[in-house]
Amino acid sequence: MSAPPGVCPDGSRQRVTRAEYCVIACAEAWRGDGEVLASPMGPIPSIGARLARLTFSPDLLLTDGEAMLVGPDGTPEGWLPYRQHLALVTGGRRHVMMGASQLDRFGNQNISCVGDWERPARQLLGVRGGPVNTVNNPVSYWVPGHSTRVFVEKVDLVGGVGYDSAAAAGPTATRFHRIPRVVSNLGVFDFATPDRSMRLASLHPGVTVEEVAAATGFGLTVPDDVPCTREPSASELAAIREVLDPRGLRDREVKG
Repeated sequence: MSAPPGVCPDGSRQRVTRAEYCVIACAEAWRGDGEVLASPMGPIPSIGARLARLTFSPDLLLTDGEAMLVGPDGTPEGWLPYRQHLALVTGGRRHVMMGASQLDRFGNQNISCVGDWERPARQLLGVRGGPVNTVNNPVSYWVPGHSTRVFVEKVDLVGGVGYDSAAAAGPTATRFHRIPRVVSNLGVFDFATPDRSMRLASLHPGVTVEEVAAATGFGLTVPDDVPCTREPSASELAAIREVLDPRGLRDREVKG
């Protein structure tokens, strides 16, 4: 379904919540990935990865975050020792969906500090696995609160490597570098542009292009015809509500 100019209508007959559209958008990040390890961070990405495994990506590997491979319901399916986890990372057999305190137009991510590195206004998590993740395997991003504080013209510190930073570093950084998508509570974004800058790929129903533009601190590429984030099927919706997230954790992360 395509939107009229500037708006994605909220016309679902299934009364799909915004959080459920976000789950669907996150799940789609792993479509076609095959037998790779999904590493989602946060409730909605985790529900999305499990939904993908349950439906259209049955070869996807899921982990409990410690030492086990698990099924969509958490049932142990195998052993994943840390050394094997690292082998998957460095071999490109993992697709991470990380969070971001800041993201810029080229997909550079910051979760380390806000302000100057020497005297930051806010100390955050640190770069964590961002550099290794982004130069070795696909990395997507999840932002539950889309705002100009997150989507910034230039990140204060590059933790996750964006397309311009990878290009500047050369072939060792670009060989396996890929950012499939960014999902926020407003829409889905990719980098399918000539200069690899961020593009609005779809709007969640009820969201307007103007709303996204006002919440973004840089100029997005906006196609003439912006599609809506796809509707979940009845079976997907039942799986989300009854199997994967019966406690409604998704609605605590994204309201409305």
